[in-house]
Amino acid sequence: MLKLTRKQKHSENAIKEERAAYLFLIPAFLGLSLITYIPLLTTFIMGFFNLNVGHLVQNSPLGSPEFVGLNNFVDIFENPSIDFLNSITVTVTYALMAVFASIVYSFFIAVLLNRKIPARGFFRAVFYVPYVLPAAASMVTWYFLFNYDGGIINYLLVQMGFDKSYFMSSSDTVMQSLTMIAVWSCGNLIVIFLAGLQNVPKVYHEAADIDGANFIKRFIHITIPCMTPIIFYNMLMSLVINIQVVIPALAITKGGPGKSTMFMSYLMYQIGFRGRELGKAGAIAFIFFIVAAILAFILFATSKAWIFYEGKDERR
Repeated sequence: MLKLTRKQKHSENAIKEERAAYLFLIPAFLGLSLITYIPLLTTFIMGFFNLNVGHLVQNSPLGSPEFVGLNNFVDIFENPSIDFLNSITVTVTYALMAVFASIVYSFFIAVLLNRKIPARGFFRAVFYVPYVLPAAASMVTWYFLFNYDGGIINYLLVQMGFDKSYFMSSSDTVMQSLTMIAVWSCGNLIVIFLAGLQNVPKVYHEAADIDGANFIKRFIHITIPCMTPIIFYNMLMSLVINIQVVIPALAITKGGPGKSTMFMSYLMYQIGFRGRELGKAGAIAFIFFIVAAILAFILFATSKAWIFYEGKDERR
């Protein structure tokens, strides 16, 4: 037999590695298909049918679901009782406010906790704990703290000479109040920022310090550029979490005051599970997916202009 050349051996090894890679990717692919892609496709298909909860019952007197084409998609936009455009506006507004405020706050706290201060480990735990608390319980607690008549926060405001605030009881202040709660519970972002700050090369700071740069200049020209990949990651994760917001509406506001907290996820719950109109809920869910995808695409598209990668002369 002829001996295999080095090139042929390399080719055979590459084929074996490729087969092994595909083999190990099968569980991940099945998981994504069963948990993400198939339900997403099913939801999209549901949007084209007049599907009621009763249709899912065996031997239902309602018969088979009726195909209605784009009627569900048109109705959720035109039906004033649904007011879907308001729901999109409310959801996107809250998500953008929460993402911006959470990133600024968590980055600021991470910078402080990264310095050598007494009881640093204790303070890190204190800022992380709100993230692991049950969301519904935290929301109810904040509701009592924000209460207009007996809330501790309003009591403190009066003691300091300020007027009371309605917080969650007014459509003018409820969004800001929920944003404050989102910021309070972003301990996971602080931990990720802390990990990133500890990986910023010290040699850059030492060189800048020798050149006479103060803390602010080092922070702006060294820390922030080196942290831009972490900032991007946290922005993306925060966007994904906050755009799916539903706990405040379920636990406290019920979509109010007015419709100022009628988030898309809560609207889906109201129509699909309370109203039992699964077809319209499916149409809302698919539009919801498109809105989230557009925001994520914008974030990815703009990231090339401001993310700095160490070792690269140009931003990519």
